Amino acid sequence: MKPYILILYYSRTGGTANLARYIARGVEAEGVFDARIRTVPPVASQTERTLPPVPDEGAIYCSKADLTNCCALAMGPPTRFGNMATPLKHLLDDTADLWLTHALEGKPATVFCSTGSLHGGQETTLTSMMTPLFHHGMLLVGIPYSQTALNRTTTGGTPYGATHVSGADQSPHLSTEERELALASGRRLATIAALLYRDQV
Repeated sequence: MKPYILILYYSRTGGTANLARYIARGVEAEGVFDARIRTVPPVASQTERTLPPVPDEGAIYCSKADLTNCCALAMGPPTRFGNMATPLKHLLDDTADLWLTHALEGKPATVFCSTGSLHGGQETTLTSMMTPLFHHGMLLVGIPYSQTALNRTTTGGTPYGATHVSGADQSPHLSTEERELALASGRRLATIAALLYRDQV
């Protein structure tokens, strides 16, 4: 089986899912890794029924094995009050066993997110997502300013990671710069992972 980079996301209106797809394209453009796209189920304060283990449509749910066996991780939710949406945090909160076994230690990771407005908490969400990944011993990868779209964008895109601004109409469509930066993020993650795993891939 070809080694893979895990693209893990949660999305409600499609913008974060589109970022995940473009990051995956960037990963696969490097030609070393497959991009394995996974999502997480929604979380409710009261559970009326159990969701099926495989959703009816879209990406399938992430398993511990997906995390353990990945060569690198790209992780992204929508922003909720300047922080990651609960479903993705719920998954991370359940990874103490991976922390105990150092399963993610030394693996590169990048973060991405979407917000409803330009100042809706993109950067605080990205940096808050880095904290648990640092605890896991992961190596965080951002987007350097050699990516000129960082200077051109009037929508999403930060040096901390790829982002999307959906606006008041909650549009899932990425701007030209958002697409460019998501692709660049995936390529950079794959390039660094290939350097780290060059004797194994």
